[in-house]
Amino acid sequence: MSVAKARNIENLCRLFRVLSDETRVRLLMTLQDGEQHVTELCKKLRLPQPTVSHHLGLLRVHGLVKNRRKGKLVFYALENGDFGKVFKALEAA
Repeated sequence: MSVAKARNIENLCRLFRVLSDETRVRLLMTLQDGEQHVTELCKKLRLPQPTVSHHLGLLRVHGLVKNRRKGKLVFYALENGDFGKVFKALEAA
């Protein structure tokens, strides 16, 4: 197996580990509706802010979401708009 192929497999395994958590998948699905700040996400998912922030941080580190600050608020959005298409396909299956 080539080094490049081995790296691709390793990256896919990391992605699947990140997506194996229900909270992170729920966050990604909620962000399909567009950019939202952490407080909105906490209310929608009925989770405490530290939990939501922790999972958003993991998603950001893995390149699945991006964030921006506006004053004290932190807004999150999907990093790649095509990611939402993957979820829609999975929901339809």
